This record gives sequence, structure tokens and C-alpha cells, in this order.
Amino acid sequence: MQYLRNVATLKLNTGLCTGCRLCVIVCPHAVFEIENKKALIANIDNCMECGACALNCQFGAIYVKSGVGCASGILNGILNNTEPTCGCTGTGAKESSCC
Repeated sequence: MQYLRNVATLKLNTGLCTGCRLCVIVCPHAVFEIENKKALIANIDNCMECGACALNCQFGAIYVKSGVGCASGILNGILNNTEPTCGCTGTGAKESSCC
């Protein structure tokens, strides 16, 4: 599910990435992939900015201004007459700070 195109605040510093895969595990919208033992952003437009990836990155390789995308997800649900949710489950190594 894409939210808003070309607006996500998500940044990845591959120099700090150790390839631990936690970002892949906790991301509810498969934004990340692992390639050559490093994370990469596979589809930034899928990012809803929940903050789970940054919260779980022990190495400070990920930055995202959390909360913005969750609001967009809820508003999109209301506007499209679908379930107003951002997709956060609060599961993972640490709970996401969204919703």
C-alpha cells in the first residue's frame, strides 16, 4: 500500500548498517530488503513513517520522522471509505511508536 509519493522522511545510512535484518522484520509494508549483507530501501513510497525501523535499529542507520504516515493512512481510509488504519500492529522487537 502506498501512501503519498515522494514525501517520506525515511533515510538510510548504509555505512552504519550491519545487515541485522531487524528493519526488514519490523517494517509492516516491506520497505526494506537486504542486498550484499546491507539493508536498502526497496520502495520508499510504501513507507508510512511509523518509526518501527528506526526504533529497532541499534546502530542508528535509519532516520524517519515518525507519525506523519500514520495520519495519512488513517485519513486515506476515511477518504476512500475503507478501514482507517496505518497498518501498525505494535509487534516486533520493540513496539512501534505509532498509533
